[in-house]
Amino acid sequence: MDTEKFKMGWLIVAFDLPVGTKPQRKAAHDFREWLKDDGYQMLQWSVYARACVTFARQETHIERIKGNIPPEGSVRAIFVTRAQWERSFVIHGSPASVVAPEELPEQTQFW
Repeated sequence: MDTEKFKMGWLIVAFDLPVGTKPQRKAAHDFREWLKDDGYQMLQWSVYARACVTFARQETHIERIKGNIPPEGSVRAIFVTRAQWERSFVIHGSPASVVAPEELPEQTQFW
């Protein structure tokens, strides 16, 4: 059994941030930019994911999110193992077409 599929995984961050005022829009924009700068990739407008090679790295990134969260809104972080991620479905368009989920970055292969 490939135990790496259960150690490595993806930290998924989903959020709902208010954008009714100019300061709120700026805070939401800055949070999205921070996520991208911290190595997350956008899956959908308010859903980002980042590869984590261990649970310890996951905890580190959770703390980093806590330190950069906007003052308003809701952020949810979920860790999905590589095995779970590989069983996910990515469905595009109509008629629906299914594509493979994203691969872990090559950098994680050194671990």
